[in-house]
Amino acid sequence: MSFELAPAWLFVPADRPDRYAKAAERSDIVIVDLEDAVAEGDKDAARQALRANPLDPARTVVRINARDTEHFEADLELIRSLPYTHIMVPKAESAEDPAALSGFSVIALIETARGAFKLAEIASACEVVGLMWGAEDLIADLGGGSSRGPGGTYRDVAQHVRSQTLLAGRAHGKWVLDAIWTNIDDLAGLAEEAEDAVESGFAGKVSIHPKHIAVVREAYSPSGEQLDWARQVLKLAETSNGAFSFEGKMVDAPLLKHAEHIVARAR
Repeated sequence: MSFELAPAWLFVPADRPDRYAKAAERSDIVIVDLEDAVAEGDKDAARQALRANPLDPARTVVRINARDTEHFEADLELIRSLPYTHIMVPKAESAEDPAALSGFSVIALIETARGAFKLAEIASACEVVGLMWGAEDLIADLGGGSSRGPGGTYRDVAQHVRSQTLLAGRAHGKWVLDAIWTNIDDLAGLAEEAEDAVESGFAGKVSIHPKHIAVVREAYSPSGEQLDWARQVLKLAETSNGAFSFEGKMVDAPLLKHAEHIVARAR
């Protein structure tokens, strides 16, 4: 069964199996979290819950605990006995982290200074199929106090890692996910950031609350005007040699790719 990449991802705590089905119903892809969402004393119970409550492997990712923790080996032993093929590795800091998960498709989570510094190495690892970045853990690792300024936009260092993660991932042919939106009730802010993620080239955006899913999906769905433009441009390209003019603008190879991406999102 192949993994179905889609834009609206949702975290669910592994020790809350009562939320598994709802998360799967509401999102495109569920990330069952054995790491941050589970207290230290509940790790074993979380693993047992994951074993006892199966989800569709084509739409499920498991975030395990970091390789340098006491929980990594137990997580890995569990995952090897289950049908899930995609594993999210937190705090990835070198190619050794995904290499420890040979046989799985790895999503490397960049959320430390060392991970940001080693981005190209991590992105080039053969086990890695995708990347994600995390603002809050990054700022905590740097010794800071918040990832965003008073206006709600990312601080320069967080924005830098966001951009570098996207560039490194795409340079190595891997898809990249945008970080979570932490302000649960600010849906307008989420919509603005999700739209930026779409137009920048992120393959999807991860959420921590179900009500964020509809906002992310809407951002990734082209408007009727966008789709009409893209389809007309691609049709004209079939009979044009090289660049051509459409609606007063020059259309060349980069804009044709933009049009292709818009039509692909509509599917």
